Amino acid sequence: MSDEQRIFSATRRIHAPAERIFDLIADPARQPEWDGNDNLAHAPTDSRVTAVGDVFAMTLTTGAVRENHVVEFEEGRRIAWCPAEPGGAPVGHLWRWELEPTDDGVATLVTHTYDWTNMHDPNRLPRARSTTEVRLNASIDRLAAVVELR
Repeated sequence: MSDEQRIFSATRRIHAPAERIFDLIADPARQPEWDGNDNLAHAPTDSRVTAVGDVFAMTLTTGAVRENHVVEFEEGRRIAWCPAEPGGAPVGHLWRWELEPTDDGVATLVTHTYDWTNMHDPNRLPRARSTTEVRLNASIDRLAAVVELR
Protein backbone atom coordinates (compact mmCIF):
# COMPACT_ATOMS: atom_id res chain seq x y z
CA MET A 1 0.00 0.00 0.00
CA SER A 2 1.19 3.53 -0.70
CA ASP A 3 1.49 6.38 1.79
CA GLU A 4 -1.79 7.71 0.42
CA GLN A 5 -4.27 8.77 3.11
CA ARG A 6 -7.14 6.29 3.15
CA ILE A 7 -9.10 7.30 6.25
CA PHE A 8 -10.99 10.59 6.41
CA SER A 9 -13.20 11.90 9.20
CA ALA A 10 -15.30 14.95 9.89
CA THR A 11 -16.90 16.00 13.18
CA ARG A 12 -19.59 18.53 14.05
CA ARG A 13 -21.80 19.38 16.99
CA ILE A 14 -25.47 19.02 16.00
CA HIS A 15 -28.18 20.57 18.14
CA ALA A 16 -30.36 17.49 18.52
CA PRO A 17 -30.41 14.41 20.74
CA ALA A 18 -28.31 11.44 19.63
CA GLU A 19 -31.37 9.19 19.37
CA ARG A 20 -33.04 11.47 16.81
CA ILE A 21 -29.88 11.73 14.71
CA PHE A 22 -29.22 8.00 14.90
CA ASP A 23 -32.75 7.22 13.72
CA LEU A 24 -32.03 9.09 10.48
CA ILE A 25 -28.69 7.37 9.94
CA ALA A 26 -29.96 3.86 10.74
CA ASP A 27 -32.91 4.23 8.34
CA PRO A 28 -31.50 3.72 4.82
CA ALA A 29 -34.66 5.18 3.24
CA ARG A 30 -33.80 8.53 4.87
CA GLN A 31 -30.12 8.58 3.87
CA PRO A 32 -30.60 10.18 0.42
CA GLU A 33 -32.02 13.27 2.17
CA TRP A 34 -28.65 14.15 3.65
CA ASP A 35 -26.06 12.35 1.49
CA GLY A 36 -23.22 14.82 0.91
CA ASN A 37 -21.80 12.67 -1.89
CA ASP A 38 -25.00 13.04 -3.95
CA ASN A 39 -24.63 9.32 -4.59
CA LEU A 40 -27.73 7.78 -2.99
CA ALA A 41 -31.10 7.58 -4.78
CA HIS A 42 -33.35 5.41 -2.61
CA ALA A 43 -33.70 2.39 -0.33
CA PRO A 44 -36.65 0.29 0.80
CA THR A 45 -38.67 1.93 3.55
CA ASP A 46 -38.65 -1.18 5.74
CA SER A 47 -34.89 -1.61 6.08
CA ARG A 48 -34.10 0.04 9.48
CA VAL A 49 -30.77 -1.29 10.74
CA THR A 50 -30.92 -2.95 14.15
CA ALA A 51 -27.77 -5.08 14.54
CA VAL A 52 -24.39 -6.16 13.26
CA GLY A 53 -24.99 -8.60 10.42
CA ASP A 54 -27.91 -6.69 8.92
CA VAL A 55 -27.64 -6.02 5.20
CA PHE A 56 -29.52 -3.18 3.55
CA ALA A 57 -29.79 -2.42 -0.15
CA MET A 58 -29.31 1.06 -1.54
CA THR A 59 -29.91 2.21 -5.09
CA LEU A 60 -27.35 4.76 -6.23
CA THR A 61 -28.02 7.77 -8.46
CA THR A 62 -26.39 5.78 -11.29
CA GLY A 63 -29.04 3.06 -10.89
CA ALA A 64 -26.56 0.56 -9.47
CA VAL A 65 -27.53 -1.29 -6.29
CA ARG A 66 -25.23 -1.81 -3.33
CA GLU A 67 -25.73 -4.18 -0.44
CA ASN A 68 -24.38 -2.63 2.75
CA HIS A 69 -23.13 -5.10 5.37
CA VAL A 70 -23.43 -3.71 8.90
CA VAL A 71 -20.20 -4.44 10.78
CA GLU A 72 -20.57 -2.18 13.83
CA PHE A 73 -23.73 -1.29 15.70
CA GLU A 74 -24.53 0.25 19.05
CA GLU A 75 -28.04 1.70 19.11
CA GLY A 76 -27.95 5.48 19.37
CA ARG A 77 -24.14 5.63 19.36
CA ARG A 78 -22.35 3.91 16.46
CA ILE A 79 -23.07 2.30 13.13
CA ALA A 80 -20.77 1.23 10.30
CA TRP A 81 -21.25 -0.68 7.07
CA CYS A 82 -19.21 -2.05 4.18
CA PRO A 83 -20.73 -1.82 0.68
CA ALA A 84 -20.74 -4.72 -1.79
CA GLU A 85 -22.17 -5.64 -5.15
CA PRO A 86 -25.44 -7.60 -4.74
CA GLY A 87 -24.56 -11.13 -3.65
CA GLY A 88 -20.87 -10.29 -3.38
CA ALA A 89 -18.40 -9.67 -0.60
CA PRO A 90 -17.53 -6.13 0.54
CA VAL A 91 -14.77 -4.56 -1.55
CA GLY A 92 -12.81 -2.98 1.28
CA HIS A 93 -14.31 0.34 2.25
CA LEU A 94 -16.28 1.31 5.33
CA TRP A 95 -18.67 4.12 6.29
CA ARG A 96 -18.93 4.85 10.03
CA TRP A 97 -21.06 7.21 12.12
CA GLU A 98 -20.29 7.83 15.80
CA LEU A 99 -22.54 9.90 18.07
CA GLU A 100 -21.55 11.27 21.45
CA PRO A 101 -24.22 13.12 23.43
CA THR A 102 -23.02 16.32 25.07
CA ASP A 103 -23.24 16.82 28.82
CA ASP A 104 -26.16 19.23 28.43
CA GLY A 105 -28.23 16.60 26.60
CA VAL A 106 -29.39 19.01 23.89
CA ALA A 107 -26.63 18.42 21.35
CA THR A 108 -24.55 15.58 19.95
CA LEU A 109 -21.00 15.42 18.67
CA VAL A 110 -21.26 13.57 15.34
CA THR A 111 -18.25 12.01 13.63
CA HIS A 112 -18.47 10.59 10.12
CA THR A 113 -15.59 8.44 8.82
CA TYR A 114 -14.80 6.97 5.43
CA ASP A 115 -12.10 4.27 5.52
CA TRP A 116 -10.87 2.64 2.32
CA THR A 117 -7.73 1.12 3.82
CA ASN A 118 -8.68 -2.37 2.61
CA MET A 119 -9.98 -1.38 -0.84
CA HIS A 120 -9.08 -4.14 -3.29
CA ASP A 121 -11.12 -3.13 -6.36
CA PRO A 122 -9.01 -0.85 -8.59
CA ASN A 123 -12.15 0.32 -10.44
CA ARG A 124 -13.37 1.97 -7.23
CA LEU A 125 -10.16 3.84 -6.40
CA PRO A 126 -11.02 7.10 -8.21
CA ARG A 127 -14.33 7.39 -6.34
CA ALA A 128 -12.68 6.44 -3.03
CA ARG A 129 -10.01 9.11 -3.54
CA SER A 130 -12.69 11.76 -4.13
CA THR A 131 -14.34 11.11 -0.75
CA THR A 132 -12.53 13.44 1.65
CA GLU A 133 -13.44 15.57 4.66
CA VAL A 134 -15.25 17.99 2.35
CA ARG A 135 -17.83 15.39 1.34
CA LEU A 136 -18.08 13.98 4.85
CA ASN A 137 -18.71 17.47 6.21
CA ALA A 138 -21.37 17.98 3.53
CA SER A 139 -23.20 14.89 4.79
CA ILE A 140 -22.99 16.04 8.41
CA ASP A 141 -24.18 19.54 7.46
CA ARG A 142 -27.15 18.16 5.52
CA LEU A 143 -27.96 15.74 8.33
CA ALA A 144 -27.90 18.67 10.78
CA ALA A 145 -30.24 20.68 8.56
CA VAL A 146 -32.75 17.82 8.47
CA VAL A 147 -32.65 16.93 12.17
CA GLU A 148 -32.51 20.48 13.51
CA LEU A 149 -35.65 21.43 11.56
CA ARG A 150 -37.77 18.80 13.34
